[in-house]
Amino acid sequence: MNPGPKPPAPADLQAIGWPLADDGLPSEPAWREALILRPHARPARVVEQHRSGYIVADAPDHNFPVESLPEWQRPATYRKGGSAPEERPAVGDWVLIEGNSEKHAKIVELLPRRTAIKRAAAGEHYKQQLIAANVDTVFVVCGLDADFNVRRIERYLLLVRTGGAEPVVVLTKSDIADTDSAVAISVLELAAHDIAVRAVNAKDPDSVAALHPWLQPGHTAVLVGSSGAGKSTLTNTLLGIEKMKTAGVRESDSRGRHTTTYRALIPLPTGGCMIDTPGMRELKPTGEEDVAENFSDIEALAEQCRFRDCKHQKEPGCAVRAAIEAGQLDPQRFANFLKLSDEVASAANKAANRRAQKADDKVQVKSLNKRLDDKYGRH
Repeated sequence: MNPGPKPPAPADLQAIGWPLADDGLPSEPAWREALILRPHARPARVVEQHRSGYIVADAPDHNFPVESLPEWQRPATYRKGGSAPEERPAVGDWVLIEGNSEKHAKIVELLPRRTAIKRAAAGEHYKQQLIAANVDTVFVVCGLDADFNVRRIERYLLLVRTGGAEPVVVLTKSDIADTDSAVAISVLELAAHDIAVRAVNAKDPDSVAALHPWLQPGHTAVLVGSSGAGKSTLTNTLLGIEKMKTAGVRESDSRGRHTTTYRALIPLPTGGCMIDTPGMRELKPTGEEDVAENFSDIEALAEQCRFRDCKHQKEPGCAVRAAIEAGQLDPQRFANFLKLSDEVASAANKAANRRAQKADDKVQVKSLNKRLDDKYGRH
């Protein structure tokens, strides 16, 4: 009897982000249980996701294609079955695979996610898009050039913290930056809100070494940021080779062109892993975000307002307006707080309507089946 493929070595799995406990087994209890329930399956990590399928790895430099379960290949409708996009495997996910050869390997189970970075997909209908799964750190990359935008960084931080990963703001192009006082103040404000900030020259290995503490064995980081921020350059420098395609930015506004066209997970010499992503300009909340947690300074001020339902407009005794007038709170930060609060509330409302519609669809299908049973005598 063919015993099947040899299970991957724990050290090889750790090199692609598998969190190990002292006993050599995964530190996640749910993952241990899944391995026990499927003794013939072995773990692998999704390193690339394409329309035609998935590429997984069970060791560094050992990538191969796999088949996925049929329900992940169909639209998520009650007529056709299938799962929603955010419920399907994505880059960074850990899966269990079976099969005696790489040509016939298939995914049989998606392991529970430790963390997940998501955004709302473009379009009128409520959908979520998974950016990366099972990451420990999210490097929010922004260039210290004309494209620097602290409000955009705040938006990234809102989405990142909701997913459970640690955010680190990485400011690239420190070698050519002519940082003005407004940018310097913004950077200081980020640091004051317990956000780790590192300014680096993405082309200099010694400078990029400042990120090594977040890239140790068993740890995974993902790069997010707009096109031209230097994500692929950063990845190449951490790798020590020119693996990712890079391009220059427009001189007029420092905006870049899309050079990374798909998400990919790459093992690093430090022992950690990096997920490079295409540039993102539109970052819509999913409705699951906690705005108060990300703007705790404004929430603390709001608690000092005279009226509990203060709208922070023209009400007497408003501590928020007083802080703005005294120069203690950036009015643009407050405006962004209001904007994001409205967007999150709107997204949450769309999500609730979607759940209600899905529940109504299930009731209708159940009612239709009952009528058919009654009419045709099905038992």
